[in-house]
This record gives sequence, C-alpha cells and structure tokens, in this order.
Amino acid sequence: MTRLSETLRIGTRGSPLALWQANETRRRLADAHPVLAAPDAVEIRVIKTTGDRIQDRTLAEAGGKGLFTKEIEEALIAGEIDLAVHSMKDVPTWLPDGLGIVAMLERDDPRDALIAGPAVASIDDLPNGAVVGTASLRRGAQLLSRRPDVKIVPLRGNVDTRLAKVERGEVEATFLAYAGLRRLGRTEAVRAVLEPEDMLPAAAQGAIGIECRLDDARVRTLLAAIDHAPTGIAVTAERGLLEKLDGSCRTPIGALAVAVSGDRLRLDGLVVRPDGSGLMTTSREGPAALALAMGRDAGEELKRRAGPGYFR
Repeated sequence: MTRLSETLRIGTRGSPLALWQANETRRRLADAHPVLAAPDAVEIRVIKTTGDRIQDRTLAEAGGKGLFTKEIEEALIAGEIDLAVHSMKDVPTWLPDGLGIVAMLERDDPRDALIAGPAVASIDDLPNGAVVGTASLRRGAQLLSRRPDVKIVPLRGNVDTRLAKVERGEVEATFLAYAGLRRLGRTEAVRAVLEPEDMLPAAAQGAIGIECRLDDARVRTLLAAIDHAPTGIAVTAERGLLEKLDGSCRTPIGALAVAVSGDRLRLDGLVVRPDGSGLMTTSREGPAALALAMGRDAGEELKRRAGPGYFR
C-alpha cells in the first residue's frame, strides 16, 4: 500500500486508558503501514459514552456493559469513524449487525491487581470487616466467597479516580486490571497481583479489540497486519463461555484461556452469585482450533449445573 485517499478515523472513549489504547493502535498501524505515520493520516476521535456519563451507580444497575460501546458503534455504523478501539472485557457478547471485532493487539497480563494500604499484601491481609470498593460484580462476588466479612461498596471512575479514593481512605481496598495499570505506568499502587485461582479475571481482560464495519475492505486490510492471532484464539474461548451463559455485568462470571503447549489451550471458567455463594468452576483443555467449541461447552456445563434461577 503506497497511499491512502482519506484520513483513517479511530473512535475511542476519552479516559486516559482508552486514549492510551487508541494511540497504541495508531502506533502499530503506522509501524505496519509507513504511510499512516504521516501527521494527518490518522485521527483519534473521542466519543463520550453513556457508561462514562453514569458515575452514581454500577453498570448492572444502569443497564449493562454495552453502555461503554453503544455510542461508538453508532458512530461506526453512521460512517463517522472507520474503526473503534475497545477494552475487550467491555464489549458485549453480541455485536450490532454489520460490525465485527476484526483484530486484537497482543494481550497484556490478564490478572487483577489488589490496591490497598501498605499493611495489606494479599486478600487474607484485609482487616475484618474491611470496606472494599468495586463496581465489578465478578470481583466483589469472588472476594465475598473467600472473605464474607468484608463490605462491598460501589466504586466508579477512571483509574486515577479509584486510586485516589483508596489513598484518601474512602475505601480500604479495590481491585483493578493489572494490564491497565501497566499501560498507564501506575503499578506502584499495586500491593499484589492476584493469581487466577485467587480471582479469575473477566473474559478478555487485558485484550484490546478493534472493531470496524465488516464490509470495509480497506480498513480490514490495514488491521490484518496488526492482529495477534493467539490473543484472538484465547478471547474466542472466553467469549464462547459468556455466550452460553448469556453473560452480562449482572452475572458474576470469570474466564481465562491460556496456551499450555504447542497448539493446545486451557480454559478455566467460573460463576458465582453476587453475594459470594454458589461458586462453581470448570475447565477444558484441547486444540486451539476448537477454542469456540471449548468455551461454549464449558458455558453449557456451568449453566446446567447452576440450574434455573441461578442467573438473574
């Protein structure tokens, strides 16, 4: 490719982390296609989403995690932007007709990080009755399953806002995605990086997905050069589990797929009620080529074991 006839427009949320992800996508596109390194070749457009506007309640109460993508996808459909950059854990299981996640950047560390005062180095170190802030039902439910004595309170806002609330003592601890803290250079706040057996991450946590119109051959060709296939395979397995569980932010679900050897994949999945009760886990291992089937099968098992009335 020697030239582009028009500016490539990237849509993103306006948080520091979202802007980092959009700029990283622009950088990788410029590395892959030198013509995109020109000053006016790529434009980043900030789109404020409903999820960004709502700060007084959890996403579950407001209507679901699709609130972080709705306005951006509307801009895609309208042709106002050419591609959208998302944290994949915020992307609903089902996408609008005509849109697709066509590329993913290489996944960063998917684990959760514990943010707390200097005396706390693990979940077990939290004081009895500690007030822990999180807007994530998944994190809160897994914590309550292990520490039913703690009190969970809603905590919204960008990374800096949440870190500041812990520093001021408004809450004694919170949890954030380790990948986001690494990208923003804020790992000094981390007291512990939690292993999956202590807190299973959200499906697709740490992965950056790039969405475009499926009929836009030009953009799809550009994005193919920066797609990291192993990340796509792992995320496919995790989202397959979500699909069968009708996963949303109203349902505490964890999922993590990792390469184990050669072309084989291991998937771990978890469901738990918001109050920490009824925790169930499952795992699968098989060829990476069967990632979607593995995810769906694991989701079907958890749904069957949970039975009617488990999911809200």
